[in-house]
Amino acid sequence: MEHRSIATSIVFAIGLFALPRVVHAEEPSADAPPDDGRRFSPRGTAKNRDKWIHRWAPVRHMVELGIYGGVWFPSKHLELFGPNPDLPRFGNQRMRLVAPEVGLRAAYFPSRFIGIEIEGGAMPGRTKDTDARATAWALRGHVIAQLGLWSITPFLLAGTGLVGMSSTAVPQGLGKDQDVAIHFGGGAKVYINRWVLLRLDVRDVVSNRAGVGEGLTSSPEVLLGLSFTLRPKKQKKAKPTNMDRDGDRVLDPEDFCPDVFGVQPRGCPQVCIDDNDSDGLTNTEDECIDDPESRNGFEDGDGCPDEVPPELSDLAGIMEGIQFDTDKDTIKGESKSNIDNAVAVMKKYPTIRVRVVGHTDNQGGYKHNLDLSRRRAESVEKYMVDGGIDTDRIETAGVGPDQPIDSNENATGRAKNRRIEFQILEEAAGKGRKKSKVKSKDEEPKPEPPKDPDPDPEPEPPKTEPEPPK
Repeated sequence: MEHRSIATSIVFAIGLFALPRVVHAEEPSADAPPDDGRRFSPRGTAKNRDKWIHRWAPVRHMVELGIYGGVWFPSKHLELFGPNPDLPRFGNQRMRLVAPEVGLRAAYFPSRFIGIEIEGGAMPGRTKDTDARATAWALRGHVIAQLGLWSITPFLLAGTGLVGMSSTAVPQGLGKDQDVAIHFGGGAKVYINRWVLLRLDVRDVVSNRAGVGEGLTSSPEVLLGLSFTLRPKKQKKAKPTNMDRDGDRVLDPEDFCPDVFGVQPRGCPQVCIDDNDSDGLTNTEDECIDDPESRNGFEDGDGCPDEVPPELSDLAGIMEGIQFDTDKDTIKGESKSNIDNAVAVMKKYPTIRVRVVGHTDNQGGYKHNLDLSRRRAESVEKYMVDGGIDTDRIETAGVGPDQPIDSNENATGRAKNRRIEFQILEEAAGKGRKKSKVKSKDEEPKPEPPKDPDPDPEPEPPKTEPEPPK
């Protein structure tokens, strides 16, 4: 009978602990807020995510102080009495079937899932035969393992301690005695709010069975408690590095304007300008406001469509065949012949200046790609300088993934986007042409000033005119 009682208690405790796992098997969503003492439901909109079932779950370093009351079922074979060898059964007698139980408890939980607790309680009962006062007491400690994910928290516990008896002497009462006992069980806590919780325990207290070498006996108990929780003060968490202060979905490390709402990928506000042909040059800078610039590296600053002169066509635009080691700025050996050709063209046309522009695909961090494209352009510049080109004739720039020429959704497109482009900045002949255009415009109003010196030669004929009369 006693073994059956112990088995029943164990099964009941395991059932209480396992049931919430089955009912609540879903894991929190990835966007659930962090654990700051209040947990949030993984479902629903932002308006109803703060649900009670997740609001007051246990937290680390929490203290619980409480009182409890309940019923104790002392075993009829309980060995808690002051024996008298002159009396039948040494003076032992049974207690009534049920005794009330009250006590105090204190617990500390370094983790949301495990903690330690001590209890002290009294079970004021009476003897069955003589109706004498027989007050049992308990002083014990145990380890609590709980599933601290919700405001309703199931738990298991096991521990040991002392149980004792304080009563009138035998044969009227049971005398005084104490013994070591172990206890185990389970239950559930219900966190009403931040400060208060209700708790239900179902346990089995195992102690020595009356008699010499008779083994153990069990005395189950059911307890209902009220506890007050002391939760640690909320600590301000360090701001994670990957934040988005301005809420523009560009993380701060990649955001050029982290405090101003902007557009991807730079994270800065988009500035509206008048650009009829959408070639990147405002109407005030564009000499052909309705015809887009060709962007071929030749006179790209005038905003007009044009063609690269044949002698420079091999230099301007995308430099095919220039490759680098993966995620590095090291030029591969097989690519150097292409740069050698560019060096030869620049030596042939010593008046031209070029800009070397590095491009990447959109894989990886935005700022990293900008830096990588810049370093690759500078590697090409260094190689050309080592080949005999003056540094004043070369500029470099890195635009990262900002100017793709193909889709970044597939490997082929990304390979095309990873490139080096040469842009012809200025040519001596080009300067001359531009200046000649400006002079020709200026020369139209300038023919008038020469009229001022014209009167000087005109007076000479009048000087010759008087001579004929002579």
